[in-house]
Amino acid sequence: MIDTSKPIVQSTISSKTPAGLKHSLHRYRFLLLALLVVCILPLTLRSGSLATEVLVFALAALGCNLLLGHTGLLSFGQGIFFGLGSYCAGLVLTKTGLPVPMALLASAVIGAAAAALVGWFSIRQRGTYFVMLTLAFGQLFYFLAYTTPDLTGGDNGLLDIPRPALGLFGKAIVPLTSPWQYYGFVAVLFLVVFWLLMRVSHSVFGRTLLAIRDNEARAAAVGYDVKRFKLMAFVISGAVTGLAGALHALMTGIAPLSNIDYHTSEMILVMTVIGGTGNLFASVLGAAFYVLFADWLSTLWPRWLLLLGIVLMAVSLYMQRGLWGLGERIWQSLRRRSSADAGNDADKESV
Repeated sequence: MIDTSKPIVQSTISSKTPAGLKHSLHRYRFLLLALLVVCILPLTLRSGSLATEVLVFALAALGCNLLLGHTGLLSFGQGIFFGLGSYCAGLVLTKTGLPVPMALLASAVIGAAAAALVGWFSIRQRGTYFVMLTLAFGQLFYFLAYTTPDLTGGDNGLLDIPRPALGLFGKAIVPLTSPWQYYGFVAVLFLVVFWLLMRVSHSVFGRTLLAIRDNEARAAAVGYDVKRFKLMAFVISGAVTGLAGALHALMTGIAPLSNIDYHTSEMILVMTVIGGTGNLFASVLGAAFYVLFADWLSTLWPRWLLLLGIVLMAVSLYMQRGLWGLGERIWQSLRRRSSADAGNDADKESV
């Protein structure tokens, strides 16, 4: 009989060794960084609404990065899913009186359904034609929202969206009235979604998306159904972005028409590019930089978008991998310098 107890004991012990701990930290390093951001925001910002806005748009940028960074799809339709999530949450809470979790779930489902529709048509084209199709869908949904004021509020948007407390069996348990209470709720959701997307990106499905991004023809030749994988990436991205739109509507108490405008798609794309594509945590950096930098610039000059445009030009020219790529280059240069200093010290000691 083969004794299987010894390998089990060895694996258990190895997981508690410093090497096993180091491996675990390396495996979950991005989740720990996201947790660090969630903890730092309340310590550095006075406004709970501003801190919540960072996490809400970080969720939207995560959904966009799954398309752009992992699948190579430049979509100008992210505002569709963000706006529909806002409208869905507003309608559910104002018309039906259902609890907040049901409104958020409905918003994610609506975002996924709209993404399936947009993606089904758009993935049949590539390059410029794909981008034009997503932009056309963005304009289509915008004018649908504008011309149906009975449903969406038209130019005024949906107003007076409530933010009831989280409860169980009709009894309020977790209040969401203050900005910081709502921030804690959004922070928990953000960490859960970030962890799930990390699992997706590290799965076989996520690696297949990377293969499609790098060489679509080769992935199709190997036998992968490229269109099906692209559509699934669209659906996941739409669900996450719809959830972000619902959280934004709960934060502000309104679902404005601007949420479904193509400018929202541009803003989400800009956040993704500033942070860096291909890395999910980079989206968090991009969203934080955009929201906080825009808030600071708006206090300096009413035409702050001009300054933001200059920053984007600098990113495009000198930081093509975004803030995350810049951080990696700085870290590598510091490691090389420390290695060189250690080598010089060793040479001096040998002499």
